[in-house]
Formats: sequence, C-alpha cells, structure tokens
Amino acid sequence: MPPPFRKHVFICLNERPPESEKGDCTRKGSPELLKKFKAALRARGLDEEIRANKAGCLDNCENGCSVVVYPDAVWYGHVTEADVEEIVEKHLVRGEPVERLRLYKP
Repeated sequence: MPPPFRKHVFICLNERPPESEKGDCTRKGSPELLKKFKAALRARGLDEEIRANKAGCLDNCENGCSVVVYPDAVWYGHVTEADVEEIVEKHLVRGEPVERLRLYKP
C-alpha cells in the first residue's frame, strides 16, 4: 500500500521555558507558520497529497522556526510566514529546495 502522502512538512512547535537561551520555535511564530502552510496547500488543492504537521522539538532551536520536508530530508531554518509561498511553489510543487533557507550539516 502506498504512503498516504507524497510529502510531509513538519513545523517545529516546541516550547522551552522563557529563560532558555536557545529560545523556541513557538515564540518565533511557528503556530502561525503551520496555519500558513496548511492554507497554502489547501489553496492549491495539494492538501490531499502533501501534509503539513506540527512537530515536537527538531533540536534546531537556534535556527527556528525550523521546518523539515520528508521524504526529501530537506531542513529549513529561520522560516517566516513570508517564506511559505516560496517553499510551497519552489520545493513542494517544482521539487527545487529553497537554498537561501536550507540548512546543511557542518
């Protein structure tokens, strides 16, 4: 049986204590980011083949808001609501990751 979705977009919604030096994605706007991804996918009729989901900590707090796209294993950092349309159009529709937001392992 094939997987239910062609791609899966995980948006970190982790919350750390306010005194945490790392900060967290929720305080950086990830709940709104998740809503924007869901709306953008729905507007294009892609919500049946690409799923946007909240994720727990992606252990990338210093680069939040953090987003990862599977099965591509492409990680994005410092994502804002203004970046959602570009990620959806370039990466999710055309298959071209958005390099200016992409994170690479050192």
